[in-house]
Amino acid sequence: MLAGILAVVVLAGVWFVALRSVPVSVNGQELSVRIGTPFETFLADNDYFGATPGRLMSVGGNVIDERGGNPCAVVRDGQELTADEIAATAMGDGDTYTVSNGTDAVEPYTEEEVIIPPAVQKERGGAVQYVKQWGQAGHKTVLHGERSGETADAEGAVPATDMIIGSINLKPEGGPYVALTFDDGPSRYTPDILAILADRGVHATFFCLGNQVASNQSGAKAIVDGGHEIASHTQSHQNLPTLERDSLRSEISTAFDNIEQATGVRTQMIRAPYGAFTEQEWGRAGDIVGCNVLWNVDTHDWERPGAQAIADTVLNNVRNGSIVLMHDGGGNREQTVEALPLIIDGLHDQGYQIVTVGELIELDGSIPQAVVGNAVSMPEDAALPA
Repeated sequence: MLAGILAVVVLAGVWFVALRSVPVSVNGQELSVRIGTPFETFLADNDYFGATPGRLMSVGGNVIDERGGNPCAVVRDGQELTADEIAATAMGDGDTYTVSNGTDAVEPYTEEEVIIPPAVQKERGGAVQYVKQWGQAGHKTVLHGERSGETADAEGAVPATDMIIGSINLKPEGGPYVALTFDDGPSRYTPDILAILADRGVHATFFCLGNQVASNQSGAKAIVDGGHEIASHTQSHQNLPTLERDSLRSEISTAFDNIEQATGVRTQMIRAPYGAFTEQEWGRAGDIVGCNVLWNVDTHDWERPGAQAIADTVLNNVRNGSIVLMHDGGGNREQTVEALPLIIDGLHDQGYQIVTVGELIELDGSIPQAVVGNAVSMPEDAALPA
């Protein structure tokens, strides 16, 4: 008898807790529902109370299904429920719901983290080019739609910081100053040029070819021993914009290595053949180049117009901060050798002090000291555009 009574009590308790109906309010309508009924089931059984479903959208913002989005929007007791909350909600005694039209939903997708490389901006018109601002990579999340096959960028992308190449004509204070430079050596003409420079007590900058240095180490060492500045004209005088990345870097670094082996000097200064060092080359090799040095006065001595014509070109066109282009290799340079005393004496008569390119850069004062000291290094948090 007692056992029967207990069973009845237990069943009654189960009914009260789990099986009884409770009142709820939906859009102001009083309804009765079994307690604990999943809310999603309740919505489906009541055809979502006439709500119109939202659209299913692709990650690219295109409509995949006009009625494939969220079936309805729900507010319970004044609080809007998310789709996950709707799925987890069970009906309770006295709950109050507002059901309205559904919202658009985005198709299922996967995410991919993508690095955004920096671009290169290069200033124009200057004879000395250097890294003015290092680039930094950005990043973004790319969404890949599983139904549409579309891809789209998620919000919150961090943009890259561009690499900026400064390009200036030097304006040293306290001048006038001028730098004499020689390309394509060392050669059999280099000793004569060094002798003239020594006789007149001036120093110049020699942009040497790495293969010439490798075959004439004593000639390269004589440049440094004479107190002159040695820099690179690359390894073999190739047109750098035509090279692939690895070949470009090798053309530059091999010349630096050959110069260091012959002279003990590790330079980062180059003069690109034909002056051709574009944004592409900076993007591929900006971490190993301190500066690219062009010129303001081109003597055209390689055309062999005559010693006086070479000298006149310099003396009639030089300005404070000028960089003069001549050659000590790459062909017959007898006229250059003959013109050099005329140039030096004429510059002195005009009041010019003759210095190296490095000294000219330092006297200008606007370029980072690391460029002058051949000590440029790319920061750890920087990135090359390539």
